[in-house]
Amino acid sequence: MCGILGVVAVGPVNQLLYDGLMVLQHRGQDAAGIATSRDNAFFMHKGRGMVRDVFRTRNMRALPGNMGIAHCRYPTAGSHSDSAESQPFYVNSPFGLVLAHNGNLTNTTQLQERMFHQDLRHINTNSDSEVLLNVLAHELQELAKGVQLDVDTIFTAVSGVFRRCKGAYAVVVMIAGYGMLAFRDPFGIRPIVVGVNETDAGKEYLVASESVALDTLGFSVLRDLAPGEALFVDMERRLHFRQCADKPLLAPCIFEYVYLARPDSVIDGVSVYEARLLMGERLADKVVKQIPVEDIDVVIPIPDSSRPSAMQLAQRLGLPYREGFVRNRYIGRTFIMPGQAVRKQSVRQKLNTVAQEFKGKRVLLVDDSIVRGTTSREIVEMARAAGAHKVYFASAAPPVRYPNVYGIDMPTRSELIASGKSESEIAREIGADALVFQDLESLKAAVRGANPGLMQFDCSCFDGIYVTGDVTEEYLDSVEKQRTGNTDAPIADEGDSRQLALNLDMDN
Repeated sequence: MCGILGVVAVGPVNQLLYDGLMVLQHRGQDAAGIATSRDNAFFMHKGRGMVRDVFRTRNMRALPGNMGIAHCRYPTAGSHSDSAESQPFYVNSPFGLVLAHNGNLTNTTQLQERMFHQDLRHINTNSDSEVLLNVLAHELQELAKGVQLDVDTIFTAVSGVFRRCKGAYAVVVMIAGYGMLAFRDPFGIRPIVVGVNETDAGKEYLVASESVALDTLGFSVLRDLAPGEALFVDMERRLHFRQCADKPLLAPCIFEYVYLARPDSVIDGVSVYEARLLMGERLADKVVKQIPVEDIDVVIPIPDSSRPSAMQLAQRLGLPYREGFVRNRYIGRTFIMPGQAVRKQSVRQKLNTVAQEFKGKRVLLVDDSIVRGTTSREIVEMARAAGAHKVYFASAAPPVRYPNVYGIDMPTRSELIASGKSESEIAREIGADALVFQDLESLKAAVRGANPGLMQFDCSCFDGIYVTGDVTEEYLDSVEKQRTGNTDAPIADEGDSRQLALNLDMDN
């Protein structure tokens, strides 16, 4: 996952984009970048680190213009941390395009081969996002044939991207001299929402990965982009929508609701907070079947995203709810640390126990999910060290048994603690006295309870069913080889190593 923003406003957009990135910081802490446009010229600054570390006052002053896009990066494969792999990306042909992308393409290798042999476009990096940018550029070039663009041509080019690019992608693009384009893959796997702000000088438009960015920037939510839909805001700030896919199907990533998104966001009509409350209710019903309630003294969440589920579970079971862990908010989210060694080291730096909530008690720990098991094992050990008599563990999500190939950092089966193991084996692995997982159908019902109109989800990390229909065993094997040391394989990490020959400042 990454965070993306795009805005067309009546005044300077640099502060809007910076503030929006701060709100979306949870979606990526590896790198950040902002690109703006004024008088058909692009201005960009990007680099490694948190948003507050990448941008200084001098950088912000060098980002003029009333249109811009922004990105906070989360590497979805490997542990690459090169500052050159931050976004947005730029290509100068045919019209000058700057792109930011959240997601992951699953046919990068095939696209690269066609780029080299047929499209005659050079790809400078192993990034799937650079490939996506060049696919769009090629489609525009073939359609425009050197003449000026119009809205129909732009949307037709997006249709060409949909025909060629497989996987998950929410994208925002600036086209020099024309406006801002945004689109969402035909399955709507990754989220993107559109907002509007009424001013005395006219309407402003903002697109973002989550609605919380719109809320904090003073924009009203217009609606989510539909799967396969594109929008274009022209230089006069006129808004155009079009369905560009042949057979769109809404199947959003269910893990957004479990963990990735902020609880105060609304994605595809689902309040993330409400969905997590309902997950807690469903999980409580499962706990009752596996653990005698009278054998639990207290329910304790693993901060932060499991709190709503833990609170609702405790209420449903009539058990005390307590905060037993204090989180150091200056440590990044361990799930998105770029390397396993760094991730393991950070757990105890990130959390500390409130000893009196554990001493002599039988505690039920509630987490949003168990992916690798590293954090869970450490937390169980911490609870026992704090004096817990028994440690039970409950997950608001089902076991993660399969790789995610749509933009979440869990691509190899060998890294997943649940892969090939029973629930009792996983419990022993993390050191818990008992372990309860949410059922997948209960998870779907919880999310659907917040929006009954949602009929399908991408649940591939739980059930191994990949909605795009193109993920094979051979593909999964190639991802594993890439991750375990074959650096020649394409890297789907939403990064870029293109150095721009325009107003680009890469220093921090």
